[in-house]
Amino acid sequence: MLVTRYRNPIRNYQKRVDLFNQFFNTLENEETKEVFDFTPSVNTREGKEAYHIDVDLPGIDKADVEISVDKNILTISGKRELKEEVKEENYYRVESSYGTFSRSFTLPEKVDIENIRAASDNGVLEIIVPKLTVLTDSVQKIEIE
Repeated sequence: MLVTRYRNPIRNYQKRVDLFNQFFNTLENEETKEVFDFTPSVNTREGKEAYHIDVDLPGIDKADVEISVDKNILTISGKRELKEEVKEENYYRVESSYGTFSRSFTLPEKVDIENIRAASDNGVLEIIVPKLTVLTDSVQKIEIE
């Protein structure tokens, strides 16, 4: 007598559905990551007279970016809304992505908060945080009584 293994068609169907769902969940997670987890790249450097913060914000208008300082914490926040539209003879395609971002930095104690400057050029936002200058030239003598 030949023994044959019984195959449950419902179980095979369920495996196929699970595989199908897993595939589409992976695509959905990648798309969500791109849309909502936008974190701009940042380079920081220290110069002789100031600290420099360079933020990569390609395609983002400077009106959509806000820079603030609160209790020695510099915060750069904003929103990204990109829309790419292609109209060809045989098709029409629209791709858009959007999201908000926020980056915060704790500033050193001896910085000149009132004179922080920011400029945007070719998608790179540069923030210059001047250091406080200590006057070492003026020596004051104190006499002992």
